[in-house]
Amino acid sequence: MKKILFIAIFITVCNSYAQGFLHTEGQKIVNAEGKNVVLKGVGLGGHMLQEGYMMKVPFSGQQYVFKQHMEDLIGKTATAEFYEKWLTNHTQKADIDSLKSWGFNSVRLPMHYNLYTLPVGQEPVKGKQTWLEKGFQMTDSLLKWCEQNKMYLILDMHATPGGQGHDVNISDRDPSKPSLWESEANQEKLIALWQKLAERYVDEPWIGAYDIINEPNWGFTGKNKNGLDEQENKPLKELMVAITKVIRKVDKNHIIIIEGNGWGNNYNGVLPPWDDNMVISFHKYWNNNTKGDIQGFLDFREKYNTPIWLGESGENSNVWFTDAISLMQENNIGWCWWPLKKLGFNNPLEVKINNGYQQILNYWKGETKKPSKEEAYNAFMQLAENAKIENNIFHRGVVDAMIRQTTSDETKPFKKNLIKKEGVVNAVDYDMGHIGKAYFDTGAGNYYISTGGERTGWNNGRIYRNDGVDIFEEENSETLYVGAIENGEWLQYTFNAYKKGNYEVSIVLKSASKGKISLSINGESSVVNIINTDTWKAVKTKINLHKGENKLKVEFLSEGIQFKELKFKRL
Repeated sequence: MKKILFIAIFITVCNSYAQGFLHTEGQKIVNAEGKNVVLKGVGLGGHMLQEGYMMKVPFSGQQYVFKQHMEDLIGKTATAEFYEKWLTNHTQKADIDSLKSWGFNSVRLPMHYNLYTLPVGQEPVKGKQTWLEKGFQMTDSLLKWCEQNKMYLILDMHATPGGQGHDVNISDRDPSKPSLWESEANQEKLIALWQKLAERYVDEPWIGAYDIINEPNWGFTGKNKNGLDEQENKPLKELMVAITKVIRKVDKNHIIIIEGNGWGNNYNGVLPPWDDNMVISFHKYWNNNTKGDIQGFLDFREKYNTPIWLGESGENSNVWFTDAISLMQENNIGWCWWPLKKLGFNNPLEVKINNGYQQILNYWKGETKKPSKEEAYNAFMQLAENAKIENNIFHRGVVDAMIRQTTSDETKPFKKNLIKKEGVVNAVDYDMGHIGKAYFDTGAGNYYISTGGERTGWNNGRIYRNDGVDIFEEENSETLYVGAIENGEWLQYTFNAYKKGNYEVSIVLKSASKGKISLSINGESSVVNIINTDTWKAVKTKINLHKGENKLKVEFLSEGIQFKELKFKRL
């Protein structure tokens, strides 16, 4: 019996190590078999560390500031209760299972140091480190879920002791206290924390890498406070070298990921790499998606024979997502998107805003009266409940843009629609696919860094979908419609007809003036005249449908139209 038990344990251990550790091999990240691995990941922003914009707050965006405002409404005990519930609900096994099913193979955990150790100012004994089990236990659970899904977990020190930059929201930094760069004690705590993490996870092959300092942005000698013009970055390199040394004392297995100054991209004085199992990370937001835009990092890869990794990107349109990820994959660069979920529409999952929390936001904006303690408590607790994946809004179009559309230009129906004797297709449920294939809209994304202009929008209604198509919700109603339509924009709809034949189609719309709409289906086209109306009106015409799949293109030949739905009736 003991022999059988030993064999079972041996097999289990061998299976858990079968894929081995990720490591670098020249310019590639490879597995134990030497096979190239392209990391396709998502960052868990808002989980251990909330940034204000993720919660839609109108004040300074550090997490501690958000907590202070919450405490003013419901007190410290209830605020602690909210955070315990939020940390439990935000990321669960179901989230990781879903990521795997959607096609991702890795997860980046943005860690807040204060879940693992006390802040320097709260240490009972100066110079000593008090360890907190909360953060380690959360990491253990996440690692277990990743291992069960054969996904890599990348540990990202997102909020360092004292904070690593002047962009204070990123690291929950209190500018009234010494930063990471202004306090030797903070640096010692960060070094000790990485040693503790390395000791705990040294033998865990599903830990993909250690991302040791997220987006440092600090002016050491230059004029730019965020370190964009730094030429040496000496304090940054010295600290990252010190962290590497303590990790390597206990852990020779895991990749170490480094980031430059200026939000991760300024490597002046930092390179060459000082470890033979190291990856150079860069972050990419709001710029063009051409090879020239990443050439500097491709040059680093070639010069130093070291892999590069897009450690963080996102917060843009589906068009931008598809283009950026396609660019990475064409150049054998792994990527990690930001974030999985927030109170917003341009990520895979959206945390719904309940009415009570909206009233709190309105109060913080000075637009309404202060809610009662009970009202505020209920609103915050409901928000934490809404953080569960089963209560999230799933944006399938975002995932489709990140995974399928990066290798296919085929269009897919957004929803299944079967037209029997009658049927309705909502205007907002146009096909998923590339711009110019599934739809066309004049505003497709935010490229302000490359253009030198102001930030630009895409879906100006900022609801429901993340393409350029402008979707709005009718006031005092849950009715969604396509609006802000410009001349030449169009939408394609794929649906199935139960029977072939002649159908009457009603185009339900509003229009600020007279205009025209073109309908194209199954090789036939027709133009429909519309009148000006400020209420929803149906403009009718006749079309022929095939039995089975049909593709209908609705093109707008004038602007000022609001488009609600298509109603079909078999004649």
